[in-house]
Amino acid sequence: MSMRGEEEERVSSSSPSLKDEKNFLKKPLLSRAFTFTPNTNTTTNNYNQRRRRVSSDVSVRSFSSDQQSFGREVRHAAAETYLITRLSFKLLRYLGVGYRWIAKFLALGCYAMLLMPGFLQVAYYYFFSSQVRRSIVYGDQPRNRLDLYLPINSVGKKPVVAFVTGGAWIIGYKAWGALLGQQLAERNIIVACIDYRNFPQGTISEMVEDVSQGISFVCNNIAEYGGDPNRIYLMGQSAGAHIAACALVEQATKESEEDEKSWTVTQIKAYFGISGGYNIPNLVDHFHRRGLYRSIFLSIMEGEQSLQQFSPEIMVQEPSFKNAASILPPIVLLHGIADRSIPSDASKTFTDALRKVGAEAELFLYEGKTHTDLFLQDPLRGGTDQLLKDIFAFIRKGDKDAATKDEEVVPPRRRLVPEFMLQLARKISPF
Repeated sequence: MSMRGEEEERVSSSSPSLKDEKNFLKKPLLSRAFTFTPNTNTTTNNYNQRRRRVSSDVSVRSFSSDQQSFGREVRHAAAETYLITRLSFKLLRYLGVGYRWIAKFLALGCYAMLLMPGFLQVAYYYFFSSQVRRSIVYGDQPRNRLDLYLPINSVGKKPVVAFVTGGAWIIGYKAWGALLGQQLAERNIIVACIDYRNFPQGTISEMVEDVSQGISFVCNNIAEYGGDPNRIYLMGQSAGAHIAACALVEQATKESEEDEKSWTVTQIKAYFGISGGYNIPNLVDHFHRRGLYRSIFLSIMEGEQSLQQFSPEIMVQEPSFKNAASILPPIVLLHGIADRSIPSDASKTFTDALRKVGAEAELFLYEGKTHTDLFLQDPLRGGTDQLLKDIFAFIRKGDKDAATKDEEVVPPRRRLVPEFMLQLARKISPF
């Protein structure tokens, strides 16, 4: 047989005949549809296999993403631990051996242990609540982070509190504001707790720079988180009140001189200073007697020549500040009369100085309240918190319907620490 004959035979045996093809095309399409009987089991199995493969791929990607996220958290925690350890040893070199600070340190440990039942509950909220956004970066420095506390109700734009924690310019940390953040978030207010470099990692000018940058971030970005950029309030407690006041006064000075700025004082609806000190030269000797030694404190404040520069009470009385005084927001100062860490006279004299230059200032004094009563013991006690009530009333001023509605929705806070532990902590508090 020739090659051509073999090829024709293979083609004819492997392909349908022309006659069969014509007969097939003559059949109606409907009959073809009815005569088709797919293998249901095979189709289902193939679908399930594809589904399992897709699900497996998603699981692998999710697991890989979780691993990467966990790895980042571990690296961040390790870096923070190393930083804190290094700074602690550096701080010890500054402190030397002194009975006052050693006694304060021991008292602080006992104080924290007595309040631990409440701290643990707040820590659980801080680390596990979906309403807390931790360590949002606002700058280039290691401590340029802030935490956001968001209300559960996300409808509408919320008022915002930018909060600066205390800590004697040495042990401040953004998480110290978790209790306040939780309280205000329950009342439909967003809270941004701004972290900043502490001594010896940074000195006062760097602390003010960090806080000012954090305020700028809040003013320019809070709308993305549901905040109202036209209702931002600045708040600080203790050393944080001093740093925040310095940042505010410095910014007002820049605006009056038409310097370049990333945020404006007019964006701040009001400033709340809780248990703060605002005339630093008057407090140097007092802090020395309390265990914050003169040499350390002057190092924090960059020398004796800089004390007035970082004293808001003195700064607002300078002739060059006259034009800036008119653009300051309302200043609200809150202080316990029994405060031993920073006497309440610090808020009284600052209020007087502000009023003299034409600024709007209001003073709230709390009989029998210590430095930590207002910020820690009273909120941990539960019930009605007078400090929070006064702050909340000022924020809600002009919006009485919203204030009444929120007060009805939010019940009094429950107690977090037994009373006898609060009383004992109050007695041994180093503050």
